Amino acid sequence: MNFRNKKQQPLEISLTPMIDVVFLLLIFFMVTTTFSKETMIKVQLPQAAGQAAEKDNDKVLTLTIDKSGQYFINDKALNDRTKETLSKALQAYSQHKNIPLIINADANAPVQAAISVLDTAANIGFKNITFATQKE
Repeated sequence: MNFRNKKQQPLEISLTPMIDVVFLLLIFFMVTTTFSKETMIKVQLPQAAGQAAEKDNDKVLTLTIDKSGQYFINDKALNDRTKETLSKALQAYSQHKNIPLIINADANAPVQAAISVLDTAANIGFKNITFATQKE
């Protein structure tokens, strides 16, 4: 009888099929994902008849006012609703006074909130201020 220990070859796990599956999953999720900028803040814009303004999303400062009067600058909520807080937040963007300031005010938002934004932005020096609306 021959009881010699046969040398076993070490087991090798091929990673190629696993890498292929991972790349296919990555491509699948990239293709099925939508890449649209949708705000998390629910705002019902007022209706108006007019032409759509061309805008470059990278060079726009967006200030949103929800129906309770809360302010959001580029989808980041401000601490409170005071004019001083709004002024400090807009001062942070004062070096970009030439970029458009788009105000997304809810149709049911208090008018005083929109007037406060206009007044504060004008005092800081913003020149290009626009209200966002939806077509009738």
